[in-house]
Amino acid sequence: VNKVETAVRIKHVPTGLTVKCTEERSQATNKARAMALLKARLDVIAREQQLEEIAQIRGDVVKAEWGQQVRNYVMHPYKMVKDVRSGWETSNVSAVLDGALDEMIVATLKWRESKHDE
Repeated sequence: VNKVETAVRIKHVPTGLTVKCTEERSQATNKARAMALLKARLDVIAREQQLEEIAQIRGDVVKAEWGQQVRNYVMHPYKMVKDVRSGWETSNVSAVLDGALDEMIVATLKWRESKHDE
């Protein structure tokens, strides 16, 4: 029986990725399929790298769930603003909402400094 070798193997030199196709009887068809498969694999690798870069840029993502809040604003039945991380609190809610944030910023900076020292 006479058979013609029609298998195609393509290697992407920069990544070292190798694709082999022996599905069809035509070498041209096998080459086209191998190129399409190689392109698909390279696209997957590129997408994974892109997702890793995005994850690295975003950093740790904290879900906005109960117990994850940084600050509490209570207006009723009593008035209080409390920074959960630094422990700073005041009963003058209206001043904080109007922009008097200096005390809270100082407390947060002290908290960060003490956290950094640990």
